[in-house]
Amino acid sequence: MMADVTVVVLVLSLGLCAYVYVGYPLLLVMLGAVLRRDVQKQDMTPFLSVIIPAHNEERVIAEKLQNTLELNYPTHRRTIIVASDGSTDATEEIVSRYETRGVRLLRLPRRGKAAALNAAVAEASGELVVFTDANALLERHALRRLVSPFADRQVGGVCGHQQYRMVDGGDSARQGESLYWTYDTWIKRLESRLGSTYAADGSLYAIRRSLVLPLVDPAQADDLAISARVVTQGARLVFEPAAISYEDPPAAIEQEFWRKVRVATQTWRGMLLLRDAMNPWRHGFYSLVFLSHQVLRYLVPFALPVVLAANAALASRSGAYQLLLVGQLLCYGCAAVGWALRRSRWGRFPLFYGPLYFCVANIAVFLGACWWVRGDRIVTWQPQRELVQT
Repeated sequence: MMADVTVVVLVLSLGLCAYVYVGYPLLLVMLGAVLRRDVQKQDMTPFLSVIIPAHNEERVIAEKLQNTLELNYPTHRRTIIVASDGSTDATEEIVSRYETRGVRLLRLPRRGKAAALNAAVAEASGELVVFTDANALLERHALRRLVSPFADRQVGGVCGHQQYRMVDGGDSARQGESLYWTYDTWIKRLESRLGSTYAADGSLYAIRRSLVLPLVDPAQADDLAISARVVTQGARLVFEPAAISYEDPPAAIEQEFWRKVRVATQTWRGMLLLRDAMNPWRHGFYSLVFLSHQVLRYLVPFALPVVLAANAALASRSGAYQLLLVGQLLCYGCAAVGWALRRSRWGRFPLFYGPLYFCVANIAVFLGACWWVRGDRIVTWQPQRELVQT
């Protein structure tokens, strides 16, 4: 009887993991072949309010503003708002030099990114609000590509396409993060074809001003909260692969791990506040997208140790169980070797950095859940992604 229960536990836990990484993408591919919803695009220049939240960004803010000002978009059709969240370095001084070129500086007390975004949105007068991170540089035509899907009146939000620049140095975290974004971008493309993608990334996205709701909880993931509510209000949130932003990849896997813990903690809180999005009677197919892309993916770290334990308990029953156990042990063994070799050229082989990044990402989500459960509220952030909370 106990063995039968163990089999059920193994099948359910393994099934969850298989669905998240294989079953769900396969479902999207099959549905997309028959239910594809194309977006009507048009080259247009609606008035934009470009919002850049910043805290102690003296290292990158001048390059960011120069890049934004030089984009292929009419200057009289956009304003740029830098919301400084209590910066104590030279960020505000640098931004003030650009005020004669159409850049507006909001000097705000240190209250966190959500409060800074709320203040900036309150000052936004554009038909569309564009959100972009201070460390993200945009491809010259990114804004024009980003706004073109808004020609379709069903579209309420558009997600840009974040890419990582290949730079020298660092450890295998760069290859791991690049692999993850390649996979996640593919999923966003598939979701968007069917209606709406799960959520935007803070690097670059745009929302109709009428659909931007204030962030009521400063400890939630802001890009998730702002973009997902576009869909819960009845509009589409689509992915535009031609609207490209560039960021530097993480330099060290330890640094990336703590960043992911912070993001996971905020995302757990954000998912709780957006639980209505999983109601299929109100939000249709998007409820499955929300559940599959994020909620079930965030349950994988809890399923993985159950799969290993149940598999070990059943290994003596058949060769199939033994083969599955060997596969798991090899995966975790490669992750351990990848960790040991993360700063060497050997650690940059997919055989090592793939399993390593998979384990690091899932451990971060698990730890983020622990922080969320114990009531940690991560409100402020550091631009270097070196500290988790202040």
